[in-house]
Amino acid sequence: MELLDGKKISNDIKNEIAEEVNKIKANGEKVPHLAAVIVGNDGASLTYVGSKVKACERVGFESTLIKMPSTTSETELLKKIKELNENDAIDGFIVQLPLPIQIDTQRVLMAIDPSKDVDGFHPENFGKMALDMSTFIPATPFGILELLERYNVETKGKHTVVIGRSHIVGRPMSILMGRKGFPGNSTVTLTHSYTKNIAQITTQADIIITALGVPNYLKAEMIKDDAVVIDVGITRVVDETDPRGYKITGDVDFEFVSKKASYITPVPGGVGPMTIAMLLKNTLLAREQKRAKD
Repeated sequence: MELLDGKKISNDIKNEIAEEVNKIKANGEKVPHLAAVIVGNDGASLTYVGSKVKACERVGFESTLIKMPSTTSETELLKKIKELNENDAIDGFIVQLPLPIQIDTQRVLMAIDPSKDVDGFHPENFGKMALDMSTFIPATPFGILELLERYNVETKGKHTVVIGRSHIVGRPMSILMGRKGFPGNSTVTLTHSYTKNIAQITTQADIIITALGVPNYLKAEMIKDDAVVIDVGITRVVDETDPRGYKITGDVDFEFVSKKASYITPVPGGVGPMTIAMLLKNTLLAREQKRAKD
């Protein structure tokens, strides 16, 4: 069993991006600028956005964090997005999800200029991804592809089972694993809460990507020997022995599944760190595309 070490690979990527930024600075050009909008005080979201800002500092990007109260109206948020769309100094920006209930998430995502949509959630970018065109790939699926590529995990002709059909991970992953090229060229089964006899399907899988958010859902008896297991799940589980009062648990029963898998991602330290690294990569790409147009 080999660990797909997202912490190590994300650090490698950040070092590569930092080198690019140094070249940009040496040429006297403007460095990439990423903005993040957060509405409300959701603890997990604040932590996550904080990590993104730190990552920007580390690679030499400029970053702007825009905090808006949980009482913000949809109109106010759309106005802020319009400002960011029109601000030439900002190469890419994200609106941290989830949003408060008074705001229509879909309308907000639609309002983001596709050329600045470094999360890759705008329908235009999602459509381009589905058609195998060059575009921003959502950061978490992009991170999974990068892990598979850098560890040289064979995907061609393999059976990939994706558990979960969210627009952020499951759906894009099912499209990307079936695309031409590497990683890709696999036969994909997309499973979800209405799939019957799911263990029958997962035991046939060469690669399992689970993004369900149910702690320890995938058991050892649900996988075949030497399967590749990618765990996207992140759930806080109460743990009195931990000083924080909780521990972070993935969808995979790691202790037992890791004994059968050929490759597996740990939680934490697997897919999570990759997401932020790929967001930075998308921001660098946004800057390059903007320069090509200018």
